Amino acid sequence: MAIRTEGLHHVTAIAGNPQRNVDFYARTLGLRLVKTTVNFDDPGTYHLYYGDDAGRPGTIMTFFPWNDVAKGRQGTGQATTTAFSVPANSIGWWQGHLAQVEVKTSRITTRDDEDTLTFTDPDGLTIALVAHKQADPRNPWDTPLVPGEHAIRGLHSVTLSVSQEDATAEMLTDGLGLTFLHQDGNRLRFAAGDGGPGALVDVLVTPDAPSGLVAGGTVHHVAWRVPDDTTQQAWREELVGKGVKVTPIMDRQYFHSIYFREPGGTLLEVATDDIGFTADEPLLELGRALKLPPWLEPDRDQIAAGLVKLNLPDENNPEVAEKLAAR
Repeated sequence: MAIRTEGLHHVTAIAGNPQRNVDFYARTLGLRLVKTTVNFDDPGTYHLYYGDDAGRPGTIMTFFPWNDVAKGRQGTGQATTTAFSVPANSIGWWQGHLAQVEVKTSRITTRDDEDTLTFTDPDGLTIALVAHKQADPRNPWDTPLVPGEHAIRGLHSVTLSVSQEDATAEMLTDGLGLTFLHQDGNRLRFAAGDGGPGALVDVLVTPDAPSGLVAGGTVHHVAWRVPDDTTQQAWREELVGKGVKVTPIMDRQYFHSIYFREPGGTLLEVATDDIGFTADEPLLELGRALKLPPWLEPDRDQIAAGLVKLNLPDENNPEVAEKLAAR
């Protein structure tokens, strides 16, 4: 079987204060908080998932928010920009909205015939909003601050910064089945599947940049889509056969995952599309309660007592979800 991912599954980053993280991504950017759980490897901290109205693969941004996290450093060997797709006529609205809530943005630039607005989140993570000219049918989350007509549709692309491009390009094409599209200066663009928002990755070659330090305000890993467990097992065997050091399959409750590091340094994940966030709570209630995997349930009281209580946005409520589900 030749590996051929259909695109990005999710991006996971490290943040500081969890309430500030909720306020920015659920309120300012208008994403839906689709799961409130803990870091399975460190249950003393949250793992917060944001996405479209159901948290579908390709729309998901997740965070490990540690209150006292040290600040990281952006550089080579990591994903340095996470881009989201917004409607073609909405980039001006977003510029005005972000100015209103006092988020400093770049000027609007155009790359690959797409308008782009760039800014940083409260922890210094670089975020871009890209106005893609083709229709993006993914389901937005409708909130009072960010109406559905302008809302984020899902991930657009990620940028991997490397000191040398050859081995990373080989991993993307031969290892994950992406197609090389073109090169613009020191930026190479690749596409998964048929391309378009959620299926793009840029490789930015910066030989003189410092190595990145993964900590607060940086991306921890980038996950790619695989349809199901059977295909994931086959892909794992194929990667191992090529000499890639791949982890065993891990149960992440809402998908199954394998991890490996691309030669340029970025940690990659391949995550299954099946299972989903309604595995342990109904669609209308997503994100409102602390959910734990079965193996952590015996310690629920202790875990919950150690977490900061979150003030969730009013729009993360069943009435809005019901309206969206009825469309």
